[in-house]
Amino acid sequence: MHQFLPIAYFKNQFIPFEQAQISVATHALHYGTAAFGGLRGIPDPQNPGQILLFRLDRHCRRLSQSANFLNFQIEAEKIEAIIREFVRKNRPQTSFYIRPLVYSSGLGIAPRLHNIEKDFLVYGLEMEDYLAGDGVSCRISSWYRQEDRSFPLRGKISGAYITSALAKTEAVESGFDEAILMNTQGKVCEATGMNVFIVRNGTLITPGLDQDILEGITRDSVLKLAEDLGIPTQQRPVDKSELIVADEVFLCGTAAKITPVNRIETFPLSGERPITRRLKSLLARITQNQEPKYQEWVTIIPLD
Repeated sequence: MHQFLPIAYFKNQFIPFEQAQISVATHALHYGTAAFGGLRGIPDPQNPGQILLFRLDRHCRRLSQSANFLNFQIEAEKIEAIIREFVRKNRPQTSFYIRPLVYSSGLGIAPRLHNIEKDFLVYGLEMEDYLAGDGVSCRISSWYRQEDRSFPLRGKISGAYITSALAKTEAVESGFDEAILMNTQGKVCEATGMNVFIVRNGTLITPGLDQDILEGITRDSVLKLAEDLGIPTQQRPVDKSELIVADEVFLCGTAAKITPVNRIETFPLSGERPITRRLKSLLARITQNQEPKYQEWVTIIPLD
């Protein structure tokens, strides 16, 4: 049962979460004409009077760019200002997740993006680990990731997530925790809401941006951290068989953070995972504002 934060931003005002309701005729509900973001926040472990948000500016910029695909212009600076005030009004006491959404709020029935009202909302919920911290099992999904030539994959568009939902349920109902999707070229793409990394012979490898993946913010962070740690990296196509022979495999995303993979289909993976552990530990310290080198990634929201 989700514990939602008490205040939402809806129709240009802050109101109780329970009052933030849309019509059953809302365009986005029927046609997936929406784009969303997601970012994590925690009470500062060193100062309970303030909240820490990870890479707020990057999340706001991506949502602003995603909104362009919906024929809706909203500046990243406006999104950021609303999220800052949202946090101050809710005063969360535990780890939480923020969900901003831009959407077609009109009540028309034609699938279109022109001549229909758009709006912006924000709500949040308490969230600890999204996936098991000690690792997950993954199956290869029978569903394929969309192609950028038929879907704007550079945006975090809500309609795309029917594929993720199908893949996730298929995985869970067949005894796995998570699914890994291939792209239409038969190469490894991503999980249902996370990017995929593998380690082979000391090199960190992830599908490149030309592989129909979402441009993940945590993915970008991991690549930067690996570079700073002196870990060689490659962004390239990844074959399905490489998942099985890899020394390490992990998933990463805002909700999942860095989650190791213990098993691919029936093939167990090594539990050693030295590179995964280094990256996971460093990322956790950064989000707690304990690494001065990466302070620009952490936004501090004073509550008083």
